[in-house]
Amino acid sequence: MPTVQLEPRAHPGATGLVLTGGGARAAYQVGVLSGILDILDPGRTPGFRNPFDIICGSSAGAVNAASLACHANDVHESLRRLELLWGNLHAGKVYHADAPRLLLTGLRWLGLLVAGWAIPATRSRQPRALLDNSPLRALLTKSLDFDQLQRNLDDGYLQTVAITAAAYTTGEHLTFYQSTGSIEPWRRPLRRALPTRLNVDHLMASSSIPFIFPAQSLQVQGLHPWCGDGSMRQLAPLSPAIHLGAQRIMVVGTGHKDDIHPEDQERHPPYPSLAQIGGHALSNIFLDSLSMDVERMQRINDLLALLPANVLKTQSLRPVSIFVMTPSRSLDELALAHIEQLPRAARTLFRVLGVSSSSGPTTGGALISYLLFESGFTQELIRLGRADSMSRVEEVKAFFKETQ
Repeated sequence: MPTVQLEPRAHPGATGLVLTGGGARAAYQVGVLSGILDILDPGRTPGFRNPFDIICGSSAGAVNAASLACHANDVHESLRRLELLWGNLHAGKVYHADAPRLLLTGLRWLGLLVAGWAIPATRSRQPRALLDNSPLRALLTKSLDFDQLQRNLDDGYLQTVAITAAAYTTGEHLTFYQSTGSIEPWRRPLRRALPTRLNVDHLMASSSIPFIFPAQSLQVQGLHPWCGDGSMRQLAPLSPAIHLGAQRIMVVGTGHKDDIHPEDQERHPPYPSLAQIGGHALSNIFLDSLSMDVERMQRINDLLALLPANVLKTQSLRPVSIFVMTPSRSLDELALAHIEQLPRAARTLFRVLGVSSSSGPTTGGALISYLLFESGFTQELIRLGRADSMSRVEEVKAFFKETQ
């Protein structure tokens, strides 16, 4: 099994879970974790212990991470709640998808483009994003108990939970973590970690997809920078878990390895639509950094494996097992099959941007896969995640056997 490495931190021997971003795609993570739990505890043993000591999340993965941490005292109940949340989702629970609100936002953007240069007063009333995600705040406030998260930490159900965000004000990538003990915060170029008491604001910031959802102000050492999606500028997605002490890391991504389409190239393709460009940009934010980080760390670890054991002990680096789960099917194609479930106003908006239900790489499937918060799509993602876990039973057992 491939491995990664960095210097040890507070809790050697810990198992980490890294949940990456991806908007609606994060429903896939719930299916994966549900399948893994059934592999580890098929009889649903009362009091079965949470298998993850360190839980890290970014963007929509931060929502899943926070929910797991808030219910770490009952891991089966935790997954049941997440399945209910994602399985009964619709766009209106995440962002306002009704025609009047979308029309008003459109008119504000149009007014800014048409008159903003000539009438400075209009700039102060500019819209902050394409969509208003205030319903998501209400949903998270109702669903999560952050006081219980602290009790779970105090009672030893987990060691640390970390949520990432990107600060527009400073350009830094920030990791906010809440832990059982004293973990020294770290700082690297363009990124740093901050101990804090997590709340809904951190989740709203971490899941604020650029341009799509508005930024969130967070308190950072007496300052209040505006922060956005935690997958932006995330140069090393595995780094927080390693810094926090993980020796084994399970990563649940949301990108299918074959979501590029070299066989579909045309000699003279049409000019890319806004949806195609937007989907490419979001994939760059959510997917590319993870695959590069895993590959980079695997190569470094291969070099460590060449060192004699007595020499390796003198180094500040250490091997860390990693197990990566990603979708076995293209989520872009799955999303296009469910686009008709969107509210009519939202569907119209995305069609204007270039999203269509026809198949192919130029129809905006990538963009809509991040924003299709509808139960038909999310339930299919949960089923896919569970099936992917069950197809790798022996690998899952071998990974977690290292923790025993």
